[in-house]
Amino acid sequence: MYLRAKKRLDALVAAGNPAILKDGLTGLEKESLRVAPNGSIAQTPHPAVLGSALTHPWITTDYSEALLEFITPPMKSASAALDYLRDLQHFVYLRLDGELLWSSSMPCVIAGSASIPIAQYGTSNNGLMKTVYRRGLGHRYGRVMQVIAGVHYNYSFSEGFWLSYQQLEGDARPLQTFISEHYLALIRNLQRFGWLIPYLFGASPAVCKSFLDGKQTMLQEFNSTTYYGPHATSLRMCDIGYQNSLENEVGFKANYDSLQSYVASLSKAIETPSPHFEKIGVKVDGSYRQLNANMLQIENEYYSSVRPKQVPDNNEKPSLALQRRGVRYVELRSLDINIFDPRGINETQCHFIETFMTFCQLQASPVISDLERKEIDYNLDTVAYRGREPGLLLQRNGNKVPLQQWAGELCEAMQAFATVLDKEVEGTPYRQALQEQQAAVSDPEKTLSAQVLAGMREYNEGYFDFAQRMSLQHQQYFLNLDHDAARFQAFDETVKQSLEKQRAMEAANHESFDDFLKNYFAQTL
Repeated sequence: MYLRAKKRLDALVAAGNPAILKDGLTGLEKESLRVAPNGSIAQTPHPAVLGSALTHPWITTDYSEALLEFITPPMKSASAALDYLRDLQHFVYLRLDGELLWSSSMPCVIAGSASIPIAQYGTSNNGLMKTVYRRGLGHRYGRVMQVIAGVHYNYSFSEGFWLSYQQLEGDARPLQTFISEHYLALIRNLQRFGWLIPYLFGASPAVCKSFLDGKQTMLQEFNSTTYYGPHATSLRMCDIGYQNSLENEVGFKANYDSLQSYVASLSKAIETPSPHFEKIGVKVDGSYRQLNANMLQIENEYYSSVRPKQVPDNNEKPSLALQRRGVRYVELRSLDINIFDPRGINETQCHFIETFMTFCQLQASPVISDLERKEIDYNLDTVAYRGREPGLLLQRNGNKVPLQQWAGELCEAMQAFATVLDKEVEGTPYRQALQEQQAAVSDPEKTLSAQVLAGMREYNEGYFDFAQRMSLQHQQYFLNLDHDAARFQAFDETVKQSLEKQRAMEAANHESFDDFLKNYFAQTL
């Protein structure tokens, strides 16, 4: 079934440079809620000692003023990216005034939407746009789901890999065209097989009752404060979590057949009015409620478990960046925060995901049919809700297949890739990571989600108490760390530079916000 991937791998190795698979770059992003000691969402502004959330490259905010986002630069190894992610969080912890970084994906003590402060980015037009966009998300989908946190794994293959791969494929197109189209092929496979990530690494099988705010649920009661799914893996990835309801409300789906079709589908959604969102209003009594009333305000509004990415220049629209310069890297967005690791993700996960991505890159990847799209959606939702259920069946090519069988086939197909990736490193970290996940396929009690429920039962505590206990442990971990003086000095300098950059942007703000938005959306090739 997965012979194409193995044949391509063998051809690359036979070409004489197996290390070419090890030259990729890894970047990590982790979201973390700042919370008060009692676990409630922090009402304090983004600390000035952390710099400008608008312009700091590594420490910013996501939806909420309280939702920190840590971003590493692309690094030559997972361990280097993990060290950088650790140091960023250490730097922040030393500057927080008694607040905690919440250790889990799902928030707990929520006193209604009003208790969730929308992120503020200053008075520049760029900053106002970011805040209005978030205000629009709140009106469209509610604020509560916007403060769910996750980890994003960013990966790019080396130019040497692409040159060798293109030569082996006998493809005469421009190199960047080849790269972009094969990244889209990778993304299609990450969607096909992507249910494997929440099965293995989902860590949100339970949720605080305050998150649902009295809404009816099919989840079971764990105790007086907690609902859970007995076999759930990632409630974050379910319809109670951060999934666009756009498909049901306005019928939009991104098209991953090619880069051109992907950009065209998003562009159409950004330009097409939505009667549903028109009811909200755009500029009401002189204040913007949303950027526009279209199906998407901007590209980032479309939630997907994986995205093609290019770094925009200045105020460039992301879709134009992709059209002009192609895909630069792929962003995998389906990872829950690993509540058992202070960093939020560990080496084993990174090594497995790199193996998984390499396999998905070289595996045959036809375009996704309407039937397969429905199967992909069904499999992801089913695994998120019931992934550890004995005998669980998924859908594949119009047939039903046991999850354990399919997962076992995928892990078996990845063996050769882990072996090749191990050739240029000390020890066998890739094969060991794969073996650990094979064990979790055979025994669902070894998955992260099962370990979360086991920890709750061991201490006879609900989800809030469990997450708070882990958050306090992580706080002590960071506060007791020794730090790299040179790196922290660089972090301090970046804080200063970010504040100066924001001030300069605000001083140069000579265009009205109305004109700024008009010009932003008028950008064309």
